[in-house]
Amino acid sequence: MISRLLSHDLPRSKPLTAILLVIVLGLAFAPFLFPGAKPLGVAAKILVFIVLVASYDLLLGYTGIVSFAHTMFFGIGAYGVAIACTRLGPGWGSIAVGVLCAVALSLVLSLIIGLFSLRVRAIFYAMITLAVASAFQTLASQMSDFTGGEDGLNFKLPEVLSPAFELLEEPFLGASIDGKFITYYVVFIGAALLFLAMLRIVNSPFGRVLQAIRENDFRAEAIGYRTVVYRTWSNVLAAVFATLAGCLLALWLRYNGPDTSLSFEIMIDILLIVVIGGMGTMYGALCGATIFLLAQSYLQDLMALGANATASIPVMSALLSPDRWLLWLGILFILSVYFFPTGIVGKLRSWR
Repeated sequence: MISRLLSHDLPRSKPLTAILLVIVLGLAFAPFLFPGAKPLGVAAKILVFIVLVASYDLLLGYTGIVSFAHTMFFGIGAYGVAIACTRLGPGWGSIAVGVLCAVALSLVLSLIIGLFSLRVRAIFYAMITLAVASAFQTLASQMSDFTGGEDGLNFKLPEVLSPAFELLEEPFLGASIDGKFITYYVVFIGAALLFLAMLRIVNSPFGRVLQAIRENDFRAEAIGYRTVVYRTWSNVLAAVFATLAGCLLALWLRYNGPDTSLSFEIMIDILLIVVIGGMGTMYGALCGATIFLLAQSYLQDLMALGANATASIPVMSALLSPDRWLLWLGILFILSVYFFPTGIVGKLRSWR
């Protein structure tokens, strides 16, 4: 049963299986295990980034396409829900309209980009996608009447997803059963279904062709596969999943702006997570997103504790200052690449 659910792509490593179980169970029971606004917010962001990073790995890890336009589709999904709920009001119909319009726009844009750009190679395609993403971010910032400009859009969701909604008056197992609790599980179920769908795609005959194109596109073309068609479909599928990840982010935050979903920093984070987790494996998105976002969210707090504990040692306390958290995050990334060149998942699978 589990093998079918995972599309027969099992972890194939006991340490990796243990890590994945801890991550999945931690995310599944996060409202009960980690009460509080910040931990729950981090858990929800991890869920969104698992889908986002897995969708990008569909491009980079499985097809060998380097794109810098992935955050554009992520932003389209978030803006689709935000604009629909702002214009049409807080209702399930508004959310459905926003999701459908965002997916339709992403389908059209990704198809156009794929058909016109995927015939060029490597760095040229990457530069085209970077230009398109930059233009879209500028457009979103300047269309104030429609997108809220730099300030973004705050919007309301259906009452059952509102933080003020309370399903139970008393906490259950330490967790408040309110609108935020329900929203978290909407995001969790959505992320789980999308991840399993991508796992099925990469383990299908279509996914095998994508991997063949990644390894040697000339040979794949020689045996009869139209590589441009497959690369275009890979681009379209990755864009759709990134758009749905953006929809989940908007549902959780009830806000969206250019810096929230279209920032180039998000694109850099995606690349780092793919490398840390391991390219060409969906499980890399689970491990990489969890480790990276936990470090990004709590490294400053840990460094503050370290700085206080070593206050009597001037050099050490200065090195552990929370202001230098990016330095240590960079060092951790370098060490992970050095000791895990194939990513965490690749290394653990080689140890099985």
